Amino acid sequence: MEKHLISIISPAFNSEKYIAQTLQSILDQTYNNWELIIVDDCSNDKTVSIITDFAQLDSRIQLFQLEKNSGTGIARNYALSKAKGSYIAFLDTDDLWKPQKLEKQIDFLLKNNLPFTFSFYECIDEAGNTLNKKVEAPINLSYRQLFFCNYVGNLTGIYEVNYFGKINISSIRKRQDWMLWLTILKKIKTAQAIPESLAYYRIRENSISASKLDLLKHNFAVYRTFHRFNLAVSLACMIVFLFTQLVLKPLYIKTIKADN
Repeated sequence: MEKHLISIISPAFNSEKYIAQTLQSILDQTYNNWELIIVDDCSNDKTVSIITDFAQLDSRIQLFQLEKNSGTGIARNYALSKAKGSYIAFLDTDDLWKPQKLEKQIDFLLKNNLPFTFSFYECIDEAGNTLNKKVEAPINLSYRQLFFCNYVGNLTGIYEVNYFGKINISSIRKRQDWMLWLTILKKIKTAQAIPESLAYYRIRENSISASKLDLLKHNFAVYRTFHRFNLAVSLACMIVFLFTQLVLKPLYIKTIKADN
């Protein structure tokens, strides 16, 4: 099974508080045939030195640096251009994987002859404490469902390069992952999720504080810029999107009972 190389794509920017934990969660993987390609987007803290320390101890970790701050889309595409793996996975430098994440996903893909899968994930706060929240998704996710709501956590998706090729990431600074999954689902129509949590998504204060108006603008831009719909169609899509976001998606957010 481990003959399949997995390329892990990680853009980094001022991640000194979390990146050591992220890197350790990759090193702790039970599946060992991976390469980690980190592209630093002009960090001005200790991010680069922390990565360098890890890279000196493990040759599977590769660090590249952009000459100017360009955003996560440019950083991810640069990493993608360096990737040599049969599969592409993504992990931002403040999130974490559970130890069997890659092993379970590769096993699932090969057993079911699939080119793409994703999983559920749990939420943690800035300090790494559990928020007792698990984000699930439809087990058989259709393109139509994804069209109106991004059910796929970026830290959980993995796709086969031989099937899709290397899929370029949008340079739009927000909702890049949604557009990537839409590209994948447009080809395969339905995606099968591994119905368990395999990762931890860190909710940071600056991500919570983004205004709801800005979030609406970013989602609207997907319909206008990515799908290239006219104004009327984009507005109609946003109405369904808001209904899905407010009424349907909360059904997939589960409370984790604390251990007694």
